[in-house]
Amino acid sequence: MTESNTIAIQGLSSEDVIASRTKNGTNTTDHQEKNNFLQSLFELVKEPMFLLLITATSIYFITTEYNNGIFMLLAIILVVSISLFQESKSRNAIEALSKLTQPKSKVIRNGVVVEIPSEEIVLNDYVQIEEGTFVPADGIIIQSNDFSVNESILTGESLSIFKSELSEDKQVYQGTIVASGLAICQVTSIGSQTQLGKIGKSLDNITEEKTPLQIQISNFVTYISLIGLVAFIIVWGINYWNSKLILDSLLKALTLAMSIIPEEIPVAFTTFMALGAWRLLRMGIIVKQTKTVETLGSATVICTDKTGTITENKMSLAEWFTLDTTTVTEIHPNLNPKEQELIKAAMWASEPIPFDAMEIALHEAYTNSIATDERPLYKMIHEYPLSGKPPMMTHLFENKEGVRIIAAKGAPEAIIAYSKLSESEKEKINTAFLSMTKKGFRVLGVGTTDFKGTNFPKIQQEFELNFKGLVAFYDPPKKNIKAVLETFYKAGIAVKIITGDNAETTATIAKQIGFKNPEKILNGDELMTMSPATLKEKVMETTIFTRMFPEAKLKIIQALKDNNQIVAMTGDGVNDGPALKSAHIGIAMGKKGTEIAKQAANLILVDDDFSKMTDAIAMGRKIYMNLKKAIRYIISIHIPIILIVIIPLALGWLYPNIFSPVHIIFLEMIMGPTCSIIYENEPMEDNLMTQKPRPLSTTFFSWKEITISLIQGLWITAGLLVVYQFAVINQYSESSTRTMVFLTLIFSNVFLTLANRSFYYSVLTTWKYKNNLVLLIIGITLFITALLLFIPALSKFFLFEKITFIQIGWCTLVAVIAVFWIEIYKFFKRRKSLKI
Repeated sequence: MTESNTIAIQGLSSEDVIASRTKNGTNTTDHQEKNNFLQSLFELVKEPMFLLLITATSIYFITTEYNNGIFMLLAIILVVSISLFQESKSRNAIEALSKLTQPKSKVIRNGVVVEIPSEEIVLNDYVQIEEGTFVPADGIIIQSNDFSVNESILTGESLSIFKSELSEDKQVYQGTIVASGLAICQVTSIGSQTQLGKIGKSLDNITEEKTPLQIQISNFVTYISLIGLVAFIIVWGINYWNSKLILDSLLKALTLAMSIIPEEIPVAFTTFMALGAWRLLRMGIIVKQTKTVETLGSATVICTDKTGTITENKMSLAEWFTLDTTTVTEIHPNLNPKEQELIKAAMWASEPIPFDAMEIALHEAYTNSIATDERPLYKMIHEYPLSGKPPMMTHLFENKEGVRIIAAKGAPEAIIAYSKLSESEKEKINTAFLSMTKKGFRVLGVGTTDFKGTNFPKIQQEFELNFKGLVAFYDPPKKNIKAVLETFYKAGIAVKIITGDNAETTATIAKQIGFKNPEKILNGDELMTMSPATLKEKVMETTIFTRMFPEAKLKIIQALKDNNQIVAMTGDGVNDGPALKSAHIGIAMGKKGTEIAKQAANLILVDDDFSKMTDAIAMGRKIYMNLKKAIRYIISIHIPIILIVIIPLALGWLYPNIFSPVHIIFLEMIMGPTCSIIYENEPMEDNLMTQKPRPLSTTFFSWKEITISLIQGLWITAGLLVVYQFAVINQYSESSTRTMVFLTLIFSNVFLTLANRSFYYSVLTTWKYKNNLVLLIIGITLFITALLLFIPALSKFFLFEKITFIQIGWCTLVAVIAVFWIEIYKFFKRRKSLKI
């Protein structure tokens, strides 16, 4: 991104940058590259399912069943390939997000300020650092105004230090934080040669804790695996008791163990979260940690700032007021002397190199309305940064002849408080102020003063000001903000505005956009005097918080959290950092957001488009629901596989071992893509954004949901056992019985995939959902199954026997009944919800 402004410092040329990069490298810390493939492979071979597959394969080769051994070996290669592909896809999505969240810096090259990734900075570059950014490399200050830096990462000292090109210590260090102002520095050290690089500290070494959902899923898989271990030992014992063959009975026990372990669940979780983050990225939302995706769907409150989030952040000077007039004046080209004084004072009170939208507007107004530009003639000799409650700032300039300009601007209340004014003048100013704020304008007071000598007051509030007037800026609401708020309200999400602006301006804008309860307002000073109990109650009913400062914002977030709310908060400034960090979901703006805000936040809206938050929350809810569908599918389909292995053996039926490891691994290869590919790609259900947010403390499954999934599995099991007994009663061979049971299980799997696409809408409705992968995966499943049945070599290998089309029809009918009973349940569920 190239900025239009050029400055006196030319910086490096393109040729200089290449030469410096070639000689000295770039601004990255040396580190050893990880071999992700080997690491992933190592993690995979430790998985219980992999160990079971290797054991079963080894037994086949030991017992000279080479065909089965080769098939299992090929299956292992296929399973490993699919797992590595999925892991690679997830990792690539995460790495892409990581690159996008790396900080950027402004450098001066070829006389123009350009924004580049911080790691592309080279030695001797000229960097422009400003409030809210990290210092990207060690350097020397060349030019500055109102510049202070927090060096606590290196020194442990929390107070900010003011530095300038005239300071004894004019060095800045990588990783420190610009607390105020702006400076241009020449880079003296980069990467591992910086002070931070030498002591081996890193801002990125943050240990990521597991989320409640990750813990729940991990515990569930562990619990099921332990049950599998116990069942494995029992089945091994029963088979050995009957056959006295160790390896054969071990192989049959392994069949059961493989059917029990739900290894698809952790894979599905990782895939859903990583691909969810990737999908959000394509929508213009950068998620810094994939676990945030899980939290998004639970948000109950969104705290938003006004400027740039609700409004366009396109400040234009709209009106001004001076004491020699009786009314507020709209902007016009022919300024009288008093209006010229006001515009001049407002510009001098701004930063010499403006980066705030209001200050940019004031510099433009000065350029357009003042005949002689005096800016090159004056140099800043002292300054007071934005401070106080309400806040104000003061700048002192002097020319070569010793003539001084001292100008202040800030909240009108502050400028009025420190100006020489009569009561009637104050009343006149307040009337004008109220008139401006009622139109939704943002208003600043402006004043000047005189001061001789260099023994400047410690604080700017000690100056006695000459009130020059008020300037009002209009920042129109975003066109789509009304629809965005409606979406949040329908989704059961409360919206609260937290702003540094005054109550009247904020309330006016709020009314224009259809904001609920805009009259329920609380200001920062009132908030700070409240007891925790009062604030806890007040924070729930208040919708607009005005004249806010960092401590007050943090208190609001904490009070909402104390009310068990899941809080999302938007912010863009340095002062928003603590609150963004404290919120469950911190949201920074990609364009106007400071690096501090971006580092503290969980996600970044690339285009500063607040409407994307509705997409993000919808995506969070969709991913959570689809993951739930996938895991419920896994539970339901595992139950019949487990029971069809256990029941015939435990009850001593005619064909006690109907399935072998080759059948189980085939089923596993079908189930994996179904849960990780089909369900991940499912669209959002129509009613998802009209439901209330899911409490974050809620366990992944309710007992009701688990019960439904268990019943689904038991119905399919019942269908398989009916087919089994039907075959035995009709004296079918073991191969024919196996074929019919297997085919019924395959059909049940297909129908379950379709039925579980929604636990509310009917299969006739979900059939219309746009998900091309459903037909693709089901088609592949049925095609391969047909090959197993009708190609003699494959049938023989799987110990299948050719069956008639009538028998296939019976298998299909049983599968339909075993699965689609759920449609009756869904019908009554819809009927009940419509009555409510």
